[in-house]
Amino acid sequence: MIILIVIVVVFAGLGFFVSNKLKSKFKKYAQTPLQANLSGAEIARLMLADSNIHDVQVVCVEGQLTDHYNPMNKTVNLSPDVFYGRNAAATAVAAHECGHAVQHATSYAWLKMRSALVPIQNISGKLLNIVLIASLLGGFASIIPYESVGFIVVGAYSIMTLFTFVTLPVEFDASNRALAWVQTRNIVNRAEYDMSKDALHWAAMTYVVAALASLATLAYYIFVFFGNRD
Repeated sequence: MIILIVIVVVFAGLGFFVSNKLKSKFKKYAQTPLQANLSGAEIARLMLADSNIHDVQVVCVEGQLTDHYNPMNKTVNLSPDVFYGRNAAATAVAAHECGHAVQHATSYAWLKMRSALVPIQNISGKLLNIVLIASLLGGFASIIPYESVGFIVVGAYSIMTLFTFVTLPVEFDASNRALAWVQTRNIVNRAEYDMSKDALHWAAMTYVVAALASLATLAYYIFVFFGNRD
């Protein structure tokens, strides 16, 4: 249990650092007007058009850093700061989310795998919650053998860990597509390109930390349930 607490504290601290760094970068780069004077929404629509994608809508959603692409209803969802923003930060986020739309349109393999894992990952998360609550209440002690509980926990957490690692190439590829497009299309100058690249780098780091935290926790559970065998 002490090891798990250490893992949680270390990665929570690392996650807090990366999250604060990300917010700081976006706040800084949001203060630099884009030379092209295009809003995030305009950039998104332009990138979609250049990619010959005409069935994806660009919409504004509430919140901060709530930007995402929804493959179910084919929408690029941008927060107000990004939707209306005319700066390097808004450019980076808008183009990145359109990168996901391009992945979807071109049947990018890693995105297809990630989408296929979503329902399995959701079930795994719910199963872990049930096991955790039941264990705290002593519910599994007299019903399911300890080793079987271990298989359930490790199996479910393995799916969740796999999901976090499959997410990495999806996010990095979307950023690469975004950066290549804004540069080729001359949306940004050199300084603005560097800002966009730096902002996307720190955004990607949040996914890296999440993946490593999940892997460390999985390793802990494997050790707890199966590491003491003779």
